[in-house]
Amino acid sequence: MSSLLTGADGRARCAWVGTDAEYQRYHDEEWGVPLHGDRALFEKMSLEGFQAGLSWITILRKRPRFREVFDGFVPERVAAFDEDDVERLMTDAGIIRNRAKILATIGNARLVAGMRDGELDELMWSFAPDRERARPKSFDDVPAVTTESTAMSKTLRARGFRFVGATTMYALMQSTGMVDDHVEGCWRYT
Repeated sequence: MSSLLTGADGRARCAWVGTDAEYQRYHDEEWGVPLHGDRALFEKMSLEGFQAGLSWITILRKRPRFREVFDGFVPERVAAFDEDDVERLMTDAGIIRNRAKILATIGNARLVAGMRDGELDELMWSFAPDRERARPKSFDDVPAVTTESTAMSKTLRARGFRFVGATTMYALMQSTGMVDDHVEGCWRYT
């Protein structure tokens, strides 16, 4: 498979985007762009956790509903969810109805709500590798797990976070711009 795909707009993009317009927008505007803030990173952590075992496009298409039913991913609001909220979420076809992932999101929100302002951002970004690291020339150069994502996962798990495995955390690092894995030739490759 080629690492690049040229869209109808003439721009070469990372080929994982395919031809889906929403995926192209996500690639062009969000993926690999540095993201900061406890709420924003909690949302990304939650969505990456829901994505485990599924395709990201599934999550991306359901993201508006996720944001609605999880109160904008405001940690303090989600931390207050109870069993009635879990049951409400389990019946909502607009999201991924996985009890373990829903419970993990609520539990993770409680942990974030107990942190000082900015602590999650500081903690997660402390694992970002040196920005001067080698950039991928092709898909073959893009890892699924790194030393940094493994360390992030281990630290978060030690604090009680769930659905934060090393592969999931590397996907988070890519999507939040902690690493920039746009392949050589992609118009976003800088």
